[in-house]
Amino acid sequence: MKREYTGLETLSANLPYMAMVVLGTATIAVGFGVTPWALGGAAGYFAYGVAGAFWIMIFMCPSCAYYGTRECPCGYGMISARLVRQGDGVCFPVKFKKHIPVIVPIWLIPAGYGGVALYRSFSWPVLVLVLLFVIDSYIILPLVAKGHSCAECPQKDDCPWMVTVGGKNRAS
Repeated sequence: MKREYTGLETLSANLPYMAMVVLGTATIAVGFGVTPWALGGAAGYFAYGVAGAFWIMIFMCPSCAYYGTRECPCGYGMISARLVRQGDGVCFPVKFKKHIPVIVPIWLIPAGYGGVALYRSFSWPVLVLVLLFVIDSYIILPLVAKGHSCAECPQKDDCPWMVTVGGKNRAS
């Protein structure tokens, strides 16, 4: 039997992504001197981070085994069920490969912007924001996903994210 997640567990699964979006937003704003252009870029990045979550809910979640259940560790499955109809669970790996590239820049943009800002003019606050962003998005978020979401996922054996080239599952 699959387990249902509490609201607190769902929140904890989402905290690293939320932190990534907030840290990325701050990195863009502070990295370019809190100018109107920097604030516009930061607002655009924040909107992209929020839209990225909804992109997953709309285009990937309908094909997930967790769709419409509290068995979804991040809670996206329940939200997805309110937004779109359920899809074919068999095509989840195809949907994953197709739609994940849309959100990958969320991980790249702040690090790139922060690097450019640091190159142009070194700043301790920007360096700290970039380091926090990198630690959260490249270390903490994947560790939480692997230990919380991916480890118990019924689709992990077919997931493009979790299957290595040799066909062995990294979450096991």
